[in-house]
Amino acid sequence: MSTSQSYEGHEEHHLIHRVGWLRAAVLGANDGIVSTASLVVGFAAASAGRPEILLAGVAGLIAGAMSMAAGEYVSVSSQSDTERADLAREAEALETMPEEETEELAEIYRSRGVDRETARKVAEQLMAVDPLKAHARDELGISETVVARPIQAAASSAASFSVGAALPLAAAAFSPIDLVAPAVVAASLASLGLLGFVSARAGGAKTARSVVRILVWGAFAMGVTALAGRLFGAVA
Repeated sequence: MSTSQSYEGHEEHHLIHRVGWLRAAVLGANDGIVSTASLVVGFAAASAGRPEILLAGVAGLIAGAMSMAAGEYVSVSSQSDTERADLAREAEALETMPEEETEELAEIYRSRGVDRETARKVAEQLMAVDPLKAHARDELGISETVVARPIQAAASSAASFSVGAALPLAAAAFSPIDLVAPAVVAASLASLGLLGFVSARAGGAKTARSVVRILVWGAFAMGVTALAGRLFGAVA
């Protein structure tokens, strides 16, 4: 559900609130499809049997999902720690220097084009309601829309990676052994195209650009891995 604002018949729907979970979900699904498909195609190009191909794919799914979850949790936790530290410093400044903080907030509004008198009034009114929230939003750029949520990011990444990785694995499991590589490539490219379309629609972006971008990089990754698998398979 998108954020909406309505003023006397004028209503706007915004999608920026989705940026946190959407980024993690798209990254996880894309990585799941591309890395697992590349792994499977590489093993297939090296003339491995179906059990070895599926074992490699399942291992890649589990390792990738855990890696994505851990990576997202650590990185977003670091962002969250920084936000909390900044908010603590701001709260202390508000308590010890309220007048200076009011003037600082007014200066922010003046820099955005508000005249001096109005900027001061707005700053005073906001300081009277919730000074920390006002400074967090306008001075630090922290709001409920973009605040760091480590657990949500980790869960989204792990779940989306697993779903993405399951698609090339299914193609490898049910296709004829001599057609594993082309079947996985076809299924993966179709999945990537769908992912690009869905993510663009969810984020309100242009679908064609998103689909082409994700297809080009996915095909490149699988092509490089297939080449490596063929070369090393031939050597072995």
